[in-house]
Amino acid sequence: MKKVEKNVLFGKELVNAIVEEAQAELAEKIVIIDLQAVPGAADWSIVCQADTTVHVQAIYNKIVNGLIEKGTRPWKHEGEDEGRWILIDFSDVIVHIMIPELRSYYDIESVWSDGIKTAI
Repeated sequence: MKKVEKNVLFGKELVNAIVEEAQAELAEKIVIIDLQAVPGAADWSIVCQADTTVHVQAIYNKIVNGLIEKGTRPWKHEGEDEGRWILIDFSDVIVHIMIPELRSYYDIESVWSDGIKTAI
């Protein structure tokens, strides 16, 4: 019997799936940054936050597990053990889940000031 492969998500479809999973786990202050017109490694960046490291880790787990169920695995990820800032790299979409203090300090959104930002 042939194994049926799920479709791997890309681009805006991947962004929407990530946001849906983050919202389901009550991620706060979600911002989508469209970087398609900006030279760089990724086409999209998503930044969100949670007040505790446990909540940051829960959002990470929800996104990764939800996307794996949809047939898409992250390429890389880091920070999940500490939970203060978790980065998930889906190649064309980079996700940052942070506690508010680090988000404010590093001001990730300003790094991509040329991108088109959409707050959710």
